[in-house]
Amino acid sequence: MSTKYKAITTEEAYFITITTVGWIDVFTRLNQKHAIINALQYCQQNKGLEIYAYVIMSSHIHLLCKATNGFVMSDVIRDFKKFTSKKIIQTCVDEPESRREWMLAYFQKACNHLKREQHYKVWQDGYHAEIIYSNSFIKQKIEYIHNNPVKDKIVSLPEDYYFSSARNYAGLVNDLEVILLNLF
Repeated sequence: MSTKYKAITTEEAYFITITTVGWIDVFTRLNQKHAIINALQYCQQNKGLEIYAYVIMSSHIHLLCKATNGFVMSDVIRDFKKFTSKKIIQTCVDEPESRREWMLAYFQKACNHLKREQHYKVWQDGYHAEIIYSNSFIKQKIEYIHNNPVKDKIVSLPEDYYFSSARNYAGLVNDLEVILLNLF
């Protein structure tokens, strides 16, 4: 497998995109968004994950982040995806979800090509990781992350989208703490 877009080093920051299979809009419900926030908080507290910027969109997540304390980013992302896959399926089964049957069937069908036995596949294989190489690249990616909900016309201003670090940078309350970068 290619390592072009893999985060295989330690102590380097990355711009990462993680996408659901078929770009399914899984994160339209608060319970699913909170599952992602909780998993990211766990990674911050237990897996050396430093998050500088993030957004949770309906079918994907963008992160500007780094693994620290000897953790390798690829391992952190692997564990994050494995845990959140199970949590997303559990939430679909246990909590009200009008799209339950359709989503579960799609996640099951996404396993058909896999060699290993797996019942559901929530995330696309791999993740898109770009190593951070300059302050201008950081600024560009943070602006891209924060403007995703604006571009999709979910909100008018980046800081109005609750599941984004744009709120942190604007000094507003947010459930997920990030390390603020002073590049602006």
